[in-house]
Amino acid sequence: MPEEIIPLFGIVFAVGLPLSIPIVWIVLNYRKRRRLMELHHAERMAAIERGMDIPPLPMELIDGSSPRRRRTSLLPGLVWFFVGLAIAGGMMLANEEDLPWMVGLIPLGIGAAYLIYYFAEGRKIESRLLEHDLAGRSNGGRIRNQDNLAA
Repeated sequence: MPEEIIPLFGIVFAVGLPLSIPIVWIVLNYRKRRRLMELHHAERMAAIERGMDIPPLPMELIDGSSPRRRRTSLLPGLVWFFVGLAIAGGMMLANEEDLPWMVGLIPLGIGAAYLIYYFAEGRKIESRLLEHDLAGRSNGGRIRNQDNLAA
């Protein structure tokens, strides 16, 4: 009986552990963002109660990205693209019939997808971040409270 259970546990842990890691990461990331949002809300409420300037909402809380992660698709795109190019080119130069050079098209395609994303979406993200930075600078780094403007 115990000899039959050991492989079952091995299969369950081999399949369950890799699936649980992304789930735990997603849950922890959600909790961190929720906590940051609660802290930012408390800061805004305290500023409103004291009649101070309201701090602007950080871009990280709006779209979940941080400024240091703006260009993450360029480097992996280039790496995957050139690895695929090297594999396909190396296998074509080997001139052997049993080496499938098309295997190199897989990382080549992944790299091309990363690069397309970088050029299509990366510029939109950059312009949104620049717009947010300029809005913060034009207001002196803070957004005015409407009650303060009326008084």
